[in-house]
Amino acid sequence: MTGCGDAPPPVAPEDPAADPAYIQKVQQLTETTHQAEIAFQQKKPDDAAALIEKAEPVSSEVLAVPKPSLAAMQAASDLDDLYGRMLLSNRHYEWALFLFQKCSARWKYWQPQTDDTARRLKLAESEIAECQRRMAGHDKGGPFQR
Repeated sequence: MTGCGDAPPPVAPEDPAADPAYIQKVQQLTETTHQAEIAFQQKKPDDAAALIEKAEPVSSEVLAVPKPSLAAMQAASDLDDLYGRMLLSNRHYEWALFLFQKCSARWKYWQPQTDDTARRLKLAESEIAECQRRMAGHDKGGPFQR
């Protein structure tokens, strides 16, 4: 007779992006990317590269959940943007283009669109155009050394 009773109510799946450990990982990614940005601006590319290398697994981890948070997407995008600008400055145009295209795709399809996501999409599109211009043989430096 126990099989004839009502089924237990379905349990709503937990949102991994709301977990405190996830939020801490996003903050770690944001801080490491910020430190790498400072190193890049101070013309310390080896230090910036080491920090980027340290941040990449964290970026993959925070993006691996079914629905990453906006903060995670921003942090991952900031990391990819910085790495892309470093590659662009070293004339590794194809790799830089790939990273800028990742940023573009993130923001093109993000919902809901905000002023910040639109700004990030426009930035990625201008960086893509700069890569394409340089790959076409018109390399004269550029505005992406923030």
